[in-house]
Amino acid sequence: MSTVSRPPRTASRNIPWLPVTVNKTVQRLAVLSLIGQTLLIVTGGAVRLTASGLGCPTWPRCTDASLVNTPEMGIHGIIEFGNRLLTFALAAVAVAMLVYLWNLRKERRDLFLLALGLLASIPAQAVIGGITVLTQLNPWVVGLHFLVSMALVVLATLLVNRAYGRTGHFRVVDLAALPGVARPLMAAVALFSAVAVCLGVVVTGAGPHAGDADAPRNNLDWDLFSHIHAVPAYLVTAGTLFALYLVIRGRISGPFRTAVYLLLGVTVLQAAIGFTQYYNGIPALLVAAHMLGSALLMSAATNAADLARSSPVQ
Repeated sequence: MSTVSRPPRTASRNIPWLPVTVNKTVQRLAVLSLIGQTLLIVTGGAVRLTASGLGCPTWPRCTDASLVNTPEMGIHGIIEFGNRLLTFALAAVAVAMLVYLWNLRKERRDLFLLALGLLASIPAQAVIGGITVLTQLNPWVVGLHFLVSMALVVLATLLVNRAYGRTGHFRVVDLAALPGVARPLMAAVALFSAVAVCLGVVVTGAGPHAGDADAPRNNLDWDLFSHIHAVPAYLVTAGTLFALYLVIRGRISGPFRTAVYLLLGVTVLQAAIGFTQYYNGIPALLVAAHMLGSALLMSAATNAADLARSSPVQ
């Protein structure tokens, strides 16, 4: 079903060449924002896993004398500066989203505020990134940088759902009625997913991939926290399997069923990657895959919880 918004009440203040309904351009920008936030996590992982964290040794310039990387800095400078450039691309997408939503800023305040939040986060992320460099890759600051990116994946997922009318006050997609337990269940799965990601940051801060050979570590027991990190991951798996049981038993169809299948697939993939990297010396490529999987997990869990919250109750 196509997404249709009610006409804005402030039509006299509309800009004629901008849309007055949520059109395909707005929807595509929302999807592009989610893809971009996920890519930022991937490129940030590449910075760390290739020891390019100090490829640009200062901030906001890449060097004291140059805004951009120089040939002398080699591949590390290219990787680090490329990660910084992606931030500008995300800013451009966020600005375009706000522009296209201008005529709908009051009528679709939900979309406008989510887009505004994504745009406002970009300078905040830049500052945290700068502090990361200036503190010589302090693992707690690096972890904060990663967690903010994860929060932005959550916001971008909500933006996509609202733009397509899947959830929220302006929902136009029909959702099947769910058992009453589905809402708290999926909220708990999303919460445990976030806890698993936070503990994963602690594990990474204790591990070998610091982003630079001389970067400090958090000096915690890596093996112990790896096992602690697994506990919420087990709870996510259990909750997802229970959601799958509800879907099959109730013969639930539509977006929620798809969301549960997607969440189960991502959860199983993350578990497989996690166990494989643990028993194989934490190879960089698997760590990168696990970081991507973390972003996909947060997006999938957010999507399922958002759909459950918007669905009618049986």
